[in-house]
Amino acid sequence: GSQKMLGRRLFSEGIRGVRRMSSAAKARVLVSQTTNPFFNLATEEWLFRTGDVSIPTLYLWRNEPTVVIGRCQNPWKEVNVQKMQSAGVHLARRSSGGGAVYQDSGNTNFTFLTSVDNHDKERNTDIIIRALADFGLTAEASGRNDIVVGGCKVSGAAYKLAPPRALHHGTLLIDVDMGALGGLLNPNKLKMQSKGVSSVTSRVSNLKALNADISHESLTQRVIDSFCRYYGAEGVQTELLDLGELEKIESLTQVFNEIQDDEWRYGQTPAFSHHMEGRFESPSPWGTIDVHIESAKGKITGAKIFSDSLHPNLIEAVEASLIGVNYDSSGIDAALKAALATPAGAEMGASGGAHIEEFAGWVKQML
Repeated sequence: GSQKMLGRRLFSEGIRGVRRMSSAAKARVLVSQTTNPFFNLATEEWLFRTGDVSIPTLYLWRNEPTVVIGRCQNPWKEVNVQKMQSAGVHLARRSSGGGAVYQDSGNTNFTFLTSVDNHDKERNTDIIIRALADFGLTAEASGRNDIVVGGCKVSGAAYKLAPPRALHHGTLLIDVDMGALGGLLNPNKLKMQSKGVSSVTSRVSNLKALNADISHESLTQRVIDSFCRYYGAEGVQTELLDLGELEKIESLTQVFNEIQDDEWRYGQTPAFSHHMEGRFESPSPWGTIDVHIESAKGKITGAKIFSDSLHPNLIEAVEASLIGVNYDSSGIDAALKAALATPAGAEMGASGGAHIEEFAGWVKQML
């Protein structure tokens, strides 16, 4: 219908770069019509890199069965890769931090895209909570990233900032196959030791079990209504994203190829000679951490850090700063001081020094 044509027209303008919108536009809403996870993640990343962040944007999508891992995670450790491949489930890696999640068409993804100045995760969470209230559900924010109804988790989120851009994305469990969820993901032993087993497969609930009227279509419509109400943008037309149109956008195809690449998804999991694993309790930014170090002639020649940390930039800065320093206490101190001086370290603000010290203390203990 006309909506679909609109989506096509807007996207064909997108081919010429970021689409020009009248300054009167208060908000933008996009809904994906494909369940290909690589295309959906690529579209999200493409919007993040090229979209007009002066206009608050909502993107709604869902994937066929897929395990999505965080940017710094080791798939061989997080996922039963053999089982996943034989079940025909995709493996995708997102560019934000955090842990591994299983998704299928019973899970709806939402993405909020704004400028850093306008980034407000409480507001975004509130938009979702209000959409759930339309179905008579009392939802509330829990911890850093979750939304719960009656003590059961129904949504988890992650964030990514790259000034001037900010992204907040999350899941809504509508009717996910919980059995598959358990069988494909390997629970982390350390996380279990430190938290007690029950909370790791933290109590999750499908929204459909709480209200049978909830479906992908009905919930996305309520989220759109809630989002548009918030921005006073009730008349905004939803852009329906169609695979054929998306494939014509060269800059998007490029991101799609990056995201589908085996090197990005599986990475090279090295056989390093020194291995240490630990878990830092919140509010530490480290989370569960798994450090592999290669050394020669007393110097660190290689380092790889896997983590479910929500600060992947910091993890990568530490990884890079370790290369070339002496493999001793003073070398590690020097490397971490260098990591703290990077933009990723600066992002941590006043607490950065204490967090780096905490990490340094742990590594030195392991030497």
